[in-house]
Amino acid sequence: MSKIVFIEKTPDFYNLLSQNLSQEGFEVFSASDGEQGLKLIAEKKPDIAILDLILPKKDGIEILQEIKNSKEYKSVPIVILVKPENLGEAEDALKLGATTYLVKANYRPEHIIKTIKTLLLNQNKK
Repeated sequence: MSKIVFIEKTPDFYNLLSQNLSQEGFEVFSASDGEQGLKLIAEKKPDIAILDLILPKKDGIEILQEIKNSKEYKSVPIVILVKPENLGEAEDALKLGATTYLVKANYRPEHIIKTIKTLLLNQNKK
């Protein structure tokens, strides 16, 4: 079972996506702020992380930099979640090592699940 750490400040969004991911057989762990998220990544050693850019305590860019600067976790694929007005920040995140980004307004559970499955498949081929 693949483990996902989902760092998202909006409970409704997290609950909906988490439920869909769990139904697909993923083990999902959540954090509502950046500091909790980094602790979960260290504790759970996920196969993938889903990361909102706008978070309390540590923002998504800070978390991404810490993950990518870590020898232990830098290979973890990171999916960034952004609002349409924050696409510039998503481009910055890609330059810092994020794997891909998804626009929250375009959210459809099947799209996100397909993206995650593709990333995990590609990660396992390495």
